Amino acid sequence: MYQVIRYEGGVYKNNVLKEWIEDTGGFIIQEHVMQLDVYMTVAIPGSEIENFREEAKKYKGKIVETPLAGIEIAVVSPSLSRHHLPHIACDVSEYVRKFGAKPNMIGLAHGAGKNISQLREKEKRLIQEHDIAIYVMGNFESCIKDKIHLFNVDVPLVVTGGPEKIDIPYTYVGNLGRRSHRLRHGEEIRALRQMIDEVTKKIADKRAELSYDPPIIPPVVVKDEIEKKVVVKDEIEKKVEEVRGLLAPMPIVTQLDGLRIKMDYDRNFEEIENLKVGKYLLKDISYISKSEMKNYILIKLKSTSEVKNLNKY
Repeated sequence: MYQVIRYEGGVYKNNVLKEWIEDTGGFIIQEHVMQLDVYMTVAIPGSEIENFREEAKKYKGKIVETPLAGIEIAVVSPSLSRHHLPHIACDVSEYVRKFGAKPNMIGLAHGAGKNISQLREKEKRLIQEHDIAIYVMGNFESCIKDKIHLFNVDVPLVVTGGPEKIDIPYTYVGNLGRRSHRLRHGEEIRALRQMIDEVTKKIADKRAELSYDPPIIPPVVVKDEIEKKVVVKDEIEKKVEEVRGLLAPMPIVTQLDGLRIKMDYDRNFEEIENLKVGKYLLKDISYISKSEMKNYILIKLKSTSEVKNLNKY
């Protein structure tokens, strides 16, 4: 299994360190160079983590734990209006990003109103494309309890709100209700940290469950195969040339059991499904579908046992 962590260091001999990472079977998921500083998100085999720590010290760098790296989180607000969305949802999204996650903010079309709120089927499917959901609710206990039907999704979730405690059948973190200011006070930062702890526990449980029958090929390996250059008939070309032209900050987002590719599904589906990953075609080891988000491509990798059982027949 691969572990995703962040490296922070200088540009001194950075290319040598990247070669070491590749030699150990690791992958560089994302890299930012800011003047003389380098920030890399790296997927490394679990057995090489301690060796990577020692190697980083040679270049005056450090390893930062990112327990939520490599996952995609839906930050769900009851509506897009300023009554719900801009207050705490932005702070929650920014905070989970610090721990390595890729958040997507989702405002429900009909989530406002205690008696008329509802979760559309399309919205439910969109939320379920993520690894986990964080519902950012308001300050009133009765309002949260009356909207409990909004939490009916088939992914792990954490609910946040203003009341310190509330009796609902979901993991709840209090002291995170609506604010007229940014979350910077001590009790607010502690509440955000508690939220991260709860999200981390659920992601750890999901990772443990996947470890019993993991994807036949890890998502980070598939991502690398899509992005890297290969030699074909004496010329260097990209496996998926259009990825290079994408303007999105993260053209390919990894999840625990798949990927989201920010390319148009109708135009690029055939090229993606026939991409060769190791000895397999991508269509043989995954379910490739049209995402509910901007017509992107959503890939869910099949488990090892599922692929092996299919190959028997």
